[in-house]
Amino acid sequence: LAMADCVSKVELTVSCTDLLDKDVGSKSDPLCVLFLCLSPCQLGRTERVKNTASPSFSQRLRLDYHFETVQNLKLGVYDIDNSSADLSDDDYLGGVELTLGQIVSSKTVTRPLQLKKGKPAGKGTITVTAEEIRDNRAIILELEAKKLDKKDTFGKSDPFLEFFKEGDDGKWKLVHRTEVVKNNLNPTWKSFSVSLQTFCSCDLEKPLKVDCSDYDSDGSHDLIGSFTTKVSEFLKAAGGSSVEFDCVHPEKLKKKKGYKNSGVVYVKSCKLVADYSFLDFVMGGCQVNFTVGIDFTGSNGDPRSPNSLHYMSPDGLNQYLSALWSVGQVIQDYDSDKLFPAFGFGAKLPPDFQVNLTRFCSKMKNDRTVISLPVLPVSKLIPVILTTTNTLCLTGIEGIVDAYRRVLPQIRLSGPTNFSPIINHVASIASTAAQANTASQYFVLLILTDGEITDFDQTRDAVVRASRLPLSIIIVGVGPADFKAMELLDGDDGVLRSTVGEAISRDIVQFVPFRDFKDAPKTALAQSVLAEVPKQLVSYFKMRGLGPVNQAASKP
Repeated sequence: LAMADCVSKVELTVSCTDLLDKDVGSKSDPLCVLFLCLSPCQLGRTERVKNTASPSFSQRLRLDYHFETVQNLKLGVYDIDNSSADLSDDDYLGGVELTLGQIVSSKTVTRPLQLKKGKPAGKGTITVTAEEIRDNRAIILELEAKKLDKKDTFGKSDPFLEFFKEGDDGKWKLVHRTEVVKNNLNPTWKSFSVSLQTFCSCDLEKPLKVDCSDYDSDGSHDLIGSFTTKVSEFLKAAGGSSVEFDCVHPEKLKKKKGYKNSGVVYVKSCKLVADYSFLDFVMGGCQVNFTVGIDFTGSNGDPRSPNSLHYMSPDGLNQYLSALWSVGQVIQDYDSDKLFPAFGFGAKLPPDFQVNLTRFCSKMKNDRTVISLPVLPVSKLIPVILTTTNTLCLTGIEGIVDAYRRVLPQIRLSGPTNFSPIINHVASIASTAAQANTASQYFVLLILTDGEITDFDQTRDAVVRASRLPLSIIIVGVGPADFKAMELLDGDDGVLRSTVGEAISRDIVQFVPFRDFKDAPKTALAQSVLAEVPKQLVSYFKMRGLGPVNQAASKP
């Protein structure tokens, strides 16, 4: 379900200017084809526009958008001189290779056409604009019930509601379940919001079924009663009308004369609101800021040894770099300046090898060489920039990889494995961004580690505090260690609490062990660890009641 939530339909609009002229006595008759990059697979094509060097294609190109995958695309423009669908005998006017992430994050991209990768076509540009296809609404409902049947022998009932929509096959499909109200025959359930697409396929007249049941811990819930309705009936409550439904048990209706109901469900409030998606926020101007933390603790083993998790294989990779490439290549498209802070923790630095936390990348655009600092407590993040001279900063994932390879021979692996300092550091930046009270900045922290957390209590306190900020935390565990503590942080049921009992506001942690993806396709790791980020981003801005900065990018 989480993966499905991250899939959207995107529509690309294409136009070109100043195309090459391949026809004698007239201009070209261009057509644009959308391919998977490095593949002959066509995802779509526009219509042919006759006799023009600057076409605007009316036929849109549609495809599924996945945040957690690098979707490499190629758009090729051809001069079509016949009615055949085969492009082999048509003149190639040029093309461009892009990721879908680059297009949706910029909303509109203009690039020069190329005859071959890295070789300009001589003239001509292509402009691609992205728009998400969806009904941008959600339904917000608040319901209560009166005089429900008593189902428990030593108590009342523990009622909850389940909502079903009728599928194309005529079967009922669950779309929402409320919380359980314990020991109450007159419950009021919390207000909830569901996308209209999910709830009723955006059809206000689509049949819905609502079951009211008594919760049992063994899963054998007892049906109290049901009713059928549609969203248009719920919406009568928005106009101030009384909306109520008899909760009827089918067996009692058959057997009991004079049976009316097993309680009545009332709609306290119902309204349709704009339901902004991840794409709405990104295309509305939200920047996704990426930060990396790398574990340099001694348990990784001597980097010079083939048994070390930091050991560079002949192809120049290890588990740390493989995970960094996989995740970073996806997310870097959403940060406009491509300047990523990156930290190492658990290492001792030259020349005295006593400082054991180091920052080796900065968004500061100035030239620095390696500098030494006096000993400071391990709870502090030490801003040491390990770049070479004449380098402004670490740009993109390539910059982080290059810095990692340079710094590894210079440091001494040590300990401990403390997560809270880097979480608190990124959280402090996110807190400053949050004060603007706009949906303009979101932060993703990627932590690559080989072992159990040394400061688990401080880390869960930091996570609970961070859950109130525009921040997601991705943890990738490398090596064979037991990662039970990570799994506790990645509690999707919202049970994580701080040391003083404060509950997490929303789920912000995603943990995966790298070993589970050792033999999987390279894209599988990124798909898994990034699958929840769009939902987490939306949940934060929704919690704050914020819409996209440029709301024109999304029409409610």
